[in-house]
Amino acid sequence: MSTGVSPQHRRSFVRWWTGRSPAAGSAVMATGILSVGLHLMGQENLSLAALALAAVMWSGLAADFTGRLLNDRARWIHEADTPPALTAVAATCVLGTRLALLGWTALATVLLVLAAVVCLVLLPAVLRDSVLRVRHHAMPGAVFLVCVATQGLAVLGATLAPLLHQTWLARAALAAFCLGLVLYGLALGRFDLRNVRRGAGDQWVACGALAISALAGAKLLASAAFTGTFHDALRIAALTLLALAFAWYAVLAVAEVAWPRLRFDVRRWATVFPMGMTGVATLSLATAAGVAGLRTPGKVLVWCAVAVWCAVFAGAVRSAVRPV
Repeated sequence: MSTGVSPQHRRSFVRWWTGRSPAAGSAVMATGILSVGLHLMGQENLSLAALALAAVMWSGLAADFTGRLLNDRARWIHEADTPPALTAVAATCVLGTRLALLGWTALATVLLVLAAVVCLVLLPAVLRDSVLRVRHHAMPGAVFLVCVATQGLAVLGATLAPLLHQTWLARAALAAFCLGLVLYGLALGRFDLRNVRRGAGDQWVACGALAISALAGAKLLASAAFTGTFHDALRIAALTLLALAFAWYAVLAVAEVAWPRLRFDVRRWATVFPMGMTGVATLSLATAAGVAGLRTPGKVLVWCAVAVWCAVFAGAVRSAVRPV
């Protein structure tokens, strides 16, 4: 019985799928963080739907990542030392964080271990062969993924620490949090500010890296391992990071209006993720830092991210169908 899909169409789809860049991992990051945000707002059905979609996306990307490693080693090595490769780490951490919130602690722990191993392989290569080799102010927004990947480990580790009753994991998450802040400073020195005006979407990671740092701070605040003066310092640091993320968000939003870039680009998923992450960080700090007034703006930011996700998803579907 015919499936209605010709061999030529199948070959076209395969070429499209295998030709995607590592930046496609940001689609999992964007969808997963919206699942977290919708969960925090009590929109459980929508949250679970987003989680299911993120899990399917992650599985496809994981299979692609493994396939390239085994069957196209030259391409895997070529891509492994570029910042977009770190979306594999960040996407795994975001998915693991949502699963931990769902109570699937064992699976979330497996994803944390997997993300940590991949990060130990990819991060040194990215820093050595891409970030440190490039002159100052010359890289796109993807350079901030060195911070996002590290803070992703901090978020997932700090989320699991109280669930597993492991104080050492909270301290490891704190170390990742501090390292992420150092890497943000390094990335900022390499970022080409002209991308605020002409970037294809990943310029928003400058905001998202600060937002996920603020979320990591919120998760650390919830840990019983940090008390007293240190807890107060963490609270100030997290709120400061959120304020800086808001500042970047405002600048980037104004730039989108002033210089519209409406054509679909896979890097637009790297716009959705920071928007959603800023909302999630805001909602999380409303509770962790005891600032109830942050809940309303947090909800607004998450819904804005949902709207942009729908637009980018529609563009992605058209992009996939066009070559077929």
